[in-house]
Amino acid sequence: MGREQGAGGGFPTPYFLIDEARLRHNLEILREVQEEAGCKILLAQKAFSMFAAYPLLRRFLAGSTASGLYEARLGHEEFGGETHVFSPAYRQEEFAELLQYADHIVFNTPSQARRFAPIARAAGKQVGLRVNPECSTQEGHAIYDPCSPGSRLGTTRANFDPELLPLLDGLHFHTLCEQDSDALETTAAAFEEGFGEFLPGLSWLNLGGGHHITRADYDRKRLVRIVKGLRERYGLEIYLEPGEAVVLNAGFLVCSVLDTLHNGMDIAILDTSAACHMPDVLEMPYRPPLQNAGLPGEKPFTFRLGGPTCLAGDVIGDYSFDEPLQPGDRLVFEDMALYTMVKTNTFNGMPLPAIVWRSAQGELSLVKRFGYEDFKGRLS
Repeated sequence: MGREQGAGGGFPTPYFLIDEARLRHNLEILREVQEEAGCKILLAQKAFSMFAAYPLLRRFLAGSTASGLYEARLGHEEFGGETHVFSPAYRQEEFAELLQYADHIVFNTPSQARRFAPIARAAGKQVGLRVNPECSTQEGHAIYDPCSPGSRLGTTRANFDPELLPLLDGLHFHTLCEQDSDALETTAAAFEEGFGEFLPGLSWLNLGGGHHITRADYDRKRLVRIVKGLRERYGLEIYLEPGEAVVLNAGFLVCSVLDTLHNGMDIAILDTSAACHMPDVLEMPYRPPLQNAGLPGEKPFTFRLGGPTCLAGDVIGDYSFDEPLQPGDRLVFEDMALYTMVKTNTFNGMPLPAIVWRSAQGELSLVKRFGYEDFKGRLS
């Protein structure tokens, strides 16, 4: 009894499936925002680094962002366009190589800027400083809130040194996570209040990521208004660097039921793992959408879905179905492009899911299959 619908079959599970048509839908929206707002949008590789898709993405986006040397190299070599890098702290022994790949380098603290910005500017790179507007707009996701008390991310107004301005080309702030443009509006106002006096004479402002621009109910008109307002008031180039919005709802994780058991409730063991293949389920935590399934008790048969690892907490969640699950059934988790492939691991020797591409014409092709050597190769 298959539960698979519209995700493609014929490949051994588990596998990630990236849908070109859904990806293009997001990219068209992002291109429209760029044109209407007069800004540049970059791919945040920390959310999605499937470089086989970069030839498509770079037709719509201005470049990519990176969190360190390896992502910067990947963006430079495979994506092209502009490569922006931010790190909470840079390593002396990596900085010269980083300069080969990065166009914009953003520092986290005045001390890092004093140490490395002259070197970057001498190499012809754009230099920025990340600031902390100390304006928290998130609810319930403290782990993803750069404005939480004691945050290590960004320079507060009290620690900002105006004497750094001759070293800087721009400022950067990133405070959002899966939020609408009302949160950006609140944050931008706090940013202007704290740092607006330093913007004249700079070239650009990066508004970071966390903008759910391609979500159906996202207020894009307000986003365009905010960006235009900043451009007009300060004469700056404005950057946005969403990750999730680029691939929102464009990916699936197809898996199979291996076994079922009963321990106070019905349980199904899958061939995919929350801990290994979708760790945000445990870290955030959240309950990923599952095709043709309901909330516990919504449909006649409720099952707890868990992975095959030895971790007792390797549980994806409780879902209900029209019929009891059986070994061999295929299940399809949705919205599995973002923060999945970039976070997979091989704990317990779990195989990594293959990566499959579905073209706009509906044709399926294998992009990458992983095996024992991928597990062994990261060990000594």
